[in-house]
Amino acid sequence: MNHARRLLRTHRALKLVLLGGAMLASPALAAEAPVPAEVEELVVTGSRVSEATVAIGTDRVTATVSITSEALLSAPAGITGLKMLESLPGFKVQANDALGLYEFGNSVSVRAFNFQQIGFLLDSIPMGRSDQFGGSPIYRYVDNENLARLTASAGAGDVSLSSYASLGPIVSYITRGPQEEFGGKLSFSRGSDELLRAFGRIDTGEHNGFSAFASASLISGELWRGPGTIDRNHYEGQIRYRFGEGSLTFQTVHNDYFDYDSPSITKAQYLGTAGDIFGRKGRSFAYLGYVPLSGPLGSAATATSLPITAAGIPYSNAAFNQYYKFAVNSRKDHLYGLTLATPVGEAFDISTTAYYEKKSGYGVSPEAYATSLASYNNQRLIVAGLTAPKGLQYGLSTVDGERMGLNSRAGWKSGDHHIQAGVWYEDDDYHRTQQRYNVANGDPDGAPLLNEPVHLQRNYISNRKTTQIFLKDTISLFDDRLKLDVGFKGLNIDYVISGSRNPADFINRRTPRITDTWKDWFLPQVGAVWSLTGTDQVFASYSENLALPRGADDIFSAASPLAPGPEAETAKNYELGIRTNRPTFNAALVGYFTRFENRLQSFASLVPGSTTTETFFQNVGGVEAHGLEFSGQWKPELLGGKVYFNTNVSYSISEFKDNFATFLIAGNKVPDFPKWVFQGGVTFEPAPGAVLNLSARKVSKRYTNFTNAESTDGYMIYNAYVDLGDGFGVGPLKQVKARINIDNIFDKDYLGTISATTSTPATFRPGPRRTIQVSLSTDF
Repeated sequence: MNHARRLLRTHRALKLVLLGGAMLASPALAAEAPVPAEVEELVVTGSRVSEATVAIGTDRVTATVSITSEALLSAPAGITGLKMLESLPGFKVQANDALGLYEFGNSVSVRAFNFQQIGFLLDSIPMGRSDQFGGSPIYRYVDNENLARLTASAGAGDVSLSSYASLGPIVSYITRGPQEEFGGKLSFSRGSDELLRAFGRIDTGEHNGFSAFASASLISGELWRGPGTIDRNHYEGQIRYRFGEGSLTFQTVHNDYFDYDSPSITKAQYLGTAGDIFGRKGRSFAYLGYVPLSGPLGSAATATSLPITAAGIPYSNAAFNQYYKFAVNSRKDHLYGLTLATPVGEAFDISTTAYYEKKSGYGVSPEAYATSLASYNNQRLIVAGLTAPKGLQYGLSTVDGERMGLNSRAGWKSGDHHIQAGVWYEDDDYHRTQQRYNVANGDPDGAPLLNEPVHLQRNYISNRKTTQIFLKDTISLFDDRLKLDVGFKGLNIDYVISGSRNPADFINRRTPRITDTWKDWFLPQVGAVWSLTGTDQVFASYSENLALPRGADDIFSAASPLAPGPEAETAKNYELGIRTNRPTFNAALVGYFTRFENRLQSFASLVPGSTTTETFFQNVGGVEAHGLEFSGQWKPELLGGKVYFNTNVSYSISEFKDNFATFLIAGNKVPDFPKWVFQGGVTFEPAPGAVLNLSARKVSKRYTNFTNAESTDGYMIYNAYVDLGDGFGVGPLKQVKARINIDNIFDKDYLGTISATTSTPATFRPGPRRTIQVSLSTDF
């Protein structure tokens, strides 16, 4: 990166800090209820611990754990909301980089479920689909410093939480609202790979019931493997008016993201046995930062020259698609929410949130000349305005859409009962296009010629209308020693896709309109928590869930309109656990059993009612998972209160229960679900204002395909941080701190995110190398 660009980034960062007027206190994490005004009780008291009532889910009937902002002052500035989950028991997170910024490089699994089967909420706003291309993944909508708490239920989210994606797991991010006093936060970070991050927040304080905050952050950096950059501008704000015991809050989030891709690679490419003509191998395997020369027809390929494969077409060689400028992602997301919360009398309260989201973006991918020529010849006599390919093709995909909804609930307390009921409605419109264009002279470095389409692939609109209702009674018995939750939710999803879903629709001159509905108006959840003593509880729960089929647009775009739609995936979740909450120790241990049915898989078979064989998505049975999860914190008295420990351990077995087509996979392990995940750390506070931490994370062996014919080894990585200045102030500046984070201390070389396959070798994203980040921050 040249000097001028670095100066421009630095100028932008400083301008952002000055405009924002406030910055980082540390990564703040969230929960489902408002942050309490006072901490009720501390467990393992220290500057990196959580409140007793949230750390282990005290009084919850399900395995629900939380992390407060005070417990995560250590996280690197700018870490994404998704990567935060790796510190919670049961969640297995793989990321392409230390902060989890690259969207297509992240994966999450928990119990029997993956990222697309987890429900996410921001305050009372459901986040909808988690698809990176057209959905609303949570990491676009949060800055750590603006979060108060993160709360996660690994297997049975409460029926009151709205989501059409969840088969059980629910994660809630609750923001830190406007503060009552004027002030702000500022931070500035630099790190490996030219990372630059600046954050600013300013709070107006409360005046006659009105308060507000505004924040802005900037992240820029270079890819850690290969050429290209990552840039993210993010803005958040809230305005709140308090009246009596009620409040009216307007919130908004704006996110502008741009990055270059890095490739997924096979084990053979990683090991250097794939015969890559450019000599690439290992974890640094990347796209090319240069355009190879175009050699004579039939000549030998080299690392710097590629032979012509079609006479008269200099850039006809398929390997030109390895040039990095043909792998780009860009997204803009805007979210608005308005929440009214107010009591009605002493025993009744209501809360209603209306929200609106608008999104747009595009992605670029390459297509080789021979592929484009075949598609062009298939369409040129049917689709007007096409141009013959000139070389490497510029594949442009665009997305845009609007999502709006209303989420309302009411609560009534009477004697030993707390009855809650609610309704959620959402209307989600999504538009996708995809086509291939020429570039000047067919040159990978040539300008896109958007007036020269070569062939068309997609131009469709999909719509989801979702209604969810719930009713729950929380019953307190035996002087509140026993609490029972009895409730259910009902879910109805109406789906429509119309337009040109794939190239065959253009060729057949059809624009089908396909509809489907998935619903179940009675999905029960029951649970109980029994306080054995003032410190110990046992709990148990059972829940049923139904979810929108994962990747619905891809499912309904894969085949002809005659191919039937799938049944919705469903799940049953059982939990039994014990938790303890003592002055120097807290812990929770839960055992679970989960089964989800109607698993989706794409394979070739006859379309019902015809003699035509097509490849389309079908329901092929179930997956079962069982295991144990442990989470705990300990601060032994014998070490003078200056050292404390934390750990999360999960043991999980996830297996296919049914075969499909010719694949005998029943009893096989589900790929990318490790048997063991361990995370632990030790924190040392040698003196006021100084904190040192060393942590480790172990992931065991994982299978990479359904047939379990390939696997990847487990790995352990170590991280550390040093935090100095906690509690130190100078004049109007408070909490002036410096923090150093080191991820992957020993530079462990490993394979992280897996793109699983049925029976062939999978592709991987190598885990990031050692990274260092230095942050300076202050409150005022």
